[in-house]
Amino acid sequence: MSRPGFLVSAWPWRSVAYLLTGAVTGCVALVGIVTAAAVGGLLAIVLVGVPLLVLTALAGIPLARLERLRLRLVDLEPALGRHAAPSATGLRPWLTTRLRAPATWRELGYALLFAVLLWPVDALAITVALLFPLSMVASPLLMATVGDGMETKVLKQWTITTWPMAFGVAALGLVLLALCAYVLGVVAGARAELTRLLIAPRDADLGAELVELTRSRARLVDAFEAERRRIERDLHDGAQQRLVALTMTLGLARLDASPGPLADQLATAHDQAGRALAELRELIHGIHPKVLADYGLEAAVADAADRSPVPVEVTLELPERLSQSVEAAAYFVVCEALANIAKHSGAGRAEVSGGHRDGRLFLAVRDDGRGGADAAAGSGLTGLADRVSVLDGRLSLSSPAGGPTLLSVEFPCDPCEPTDRCA
Repeated sequence: MSRPGFLVSAWPWRSVAYLLTGAVTGCVALVGIVTAAAVGGLLAIVLVGVPLLVLTALAGIPLARLERLRLRLVDLEPALGRHAAPSATGLRPWLTTRLRAPATWRELGYALLFAVLLWPVDALAITVALLFPLSMVASPLLMATVGDGMETKVLKQWTITTWPMAFGVAALGLVLLALCAYVLGVVAGARAELTRLLIAPRDADLGAELVELTRSRARLVDAFEAERRRIERDLHDGAQQRLVALTMTLGLARLDASPGPLADQLATAHDQAGRALAELRELIHGIHPKVLADYGLEAAVADAADRSPVPVEVTLELPERLSQSVEAAAYFVVCEALANIAKHSGAGRAEVSGGHRDGRLFLAVRDDGRGGADAAAGSGLTGLADRVSVLDGRLSLSSPAGGPTLLSVEFPCDPCEPTDRCA
């Protein structure tokens, strides 16, 4: 409305259309709610178990849907309904879901407010903002037709007896009509904002999008872990077995070959195959170690500590297995933290501790190194934080210059039954 071209744009007409259709829709809504209440009361008398409140509550749903469509006249941002999908098909699950949803009762409240108060406001705004200016603009026409060129009355209140007065009133009516266009825009905007606040709040849209984003992120994590396990299984059962067979074949050929250039080449090939096998086993172990899948996080952390070049003391106590995604993320954090300690800290010893309590997994990795860990220095801390945040976990780091360094993480997770790994 602050733009210079508002009066010559479509927005004044859209405001008029919104308020005019609101007045008509409000009348229909009032009749519909009264009818629904009457039918519901009759059914409550005739049929036991059919309450009056059911039909009255559901009356707000179609009206809210229509109102969300009418909002597009003055609000270009889509207004979406946020009704939860029924858990099963059929009328009873649908009714149960609708009656338990807070959105249904918000829509009923809006329907009652609309039918009793809002549509008269729409009608009054249209009448005052259009009837007065248009009656003044039509003064010359009324004087020429109804008054036979002699005199006429504007709104049956003011008598016009001369043509200059008639054209002056018409010019004043045009000015008033332009001002009323802004008034109608303000009223329509306020009505639209109230409607959106009651039946399609923007915060609810953001909240639903956030919930869906969280769920999709969890699905991506689960899919990623499943793919990691599939790759590990394919490498373990496929490429690794073929490399083992190749190594054995080269070893047998090396034993049977006579001393000479061929035996030397076989020995070289045998050594290279052995190194490739060792690298493949290390790669498989880094993707998703079998000890983690078979024995859980506690055993996997102990295995990672045994392979660390820095002596690591492990005091991790977990009474039960955790979900696969949490175990994989926690193992990744511990391995990355131990790798950082070995590469950057200059520590003489490290410690991994933690446990599960109050529905959360707690892990702490300490070292007696030089400290000064910085996420911007390429130490992998940013990746750790991203990996933890995906599962709604928290990561904190204390690493003053001169040490020691303490990395703490926690994940929300409940223990799983042995037959259900929370996959």
